[in-house]
Amino acid sequence: MKYCVGVDVGGTTVKAGIFEETGKLIMKWSVPTRKENGSAELFEDIGKSIKLKLSEANISTDEVTGIGMGVPGPVLPDGYVEVCVNLGLKDRFPARELSAYMDGMPVKLSNDANIAALGEMWQGGGKGYESVCMVTLGTGVGGGIIHEGRIINGTHGIAGEIGHMHVTDGEEEACNCGGHGCLEQYASATGIVRVAKRKLASCNVRSKLRNMGAELSAKDVCDMAKEGDEIALETLEYSMGKLGLVLSYVSMCSDPEIFVIGGGVSKAGEFLTDIISRHLNAYLNMVKKKEKNVVLAKLGNDAGIYGAAKMVLE
Repeated sequence: MKYCVGVDVGGTTVKAGIFEETGKLIMKWSVPTRKENGSAELFEDIGKSIKLKLSEANISTDEVTGIGMGVPGPVLPDGYVEVCVNLGLKDRFPARELSAYMDGMPVKLSNDANIAALGEMWQGGGKGYESVCMVTLGTGVGGGIIHEGRIINGTHGIAGEIGHMHVTDGEEEACNCGGHGCLEQYASATGIVRVAKRKLASCNVRSKLRNMGAELSAKDVCDMAKEGDEIALETLEYSMGKLGLVLSYVSMCSDPEIFVIGGGVSKAGEFLTDIISRHLNAYLNMVKKKEKNVVLAKLGNDAGIYGAAKMVLE
């Protein structure tokens, strides 16, 4: 039996898992992300935890095909990472560092959103497809594109960064990337709240959202929309309309078979994906419409470790 290891590096914790080559997860764990001194000890920490867990599982390093790892930042084709803002990490080759600590074991590296997309294609919502675009709707909007079973990274490692596609002219507030009018400003959890508050401020329509005050959340908007609240419905139509437009752009560029929606906002379920699909189909006039071209992710927080492991098997 051969094994592989998947590692998903986050700003707070590092998630990892040991997999059989069949895709069966046999052990998973997490360790704190030590970000002191520009995450100087991070990859040594990861290596130590992998060696410990392999020992506990009675698996020798000779039985491990390799390690796949995702990091929250652009990864160049040679494995160079210029910066991971959430880690304080700059000018590093993470795969080389981890491989050196693991006595030369092969390590493959990609962006965290890309490995989540690969994981969902392999064992999640996109299982059975070879071309998948995954979108994560959380604090921000992440994206990953898989074409014919392989991650599209791009020349500068930014392929799939759909959250920072420009969708609105005249936006005065700045996005976290420094741009104005990015998709993330409208379709993320924080973006949905921003849109809802703007709508509430611009009219006197009765809405239960007004009772939420400063505590208003994207979940509140989704819940109230399901109950038929006018402002909540208008908010989701606007926000998911922007997302549908961007997904139509992705369709025209890479033509994925399926879109997989994950992240905290996706907990709204098929109510949400039906809205996204309707807007997407409204822009796709050159292809036969699919009734279910937008589906929910299934792996949750484990998508990254699944995708990282899958990279090793490519």
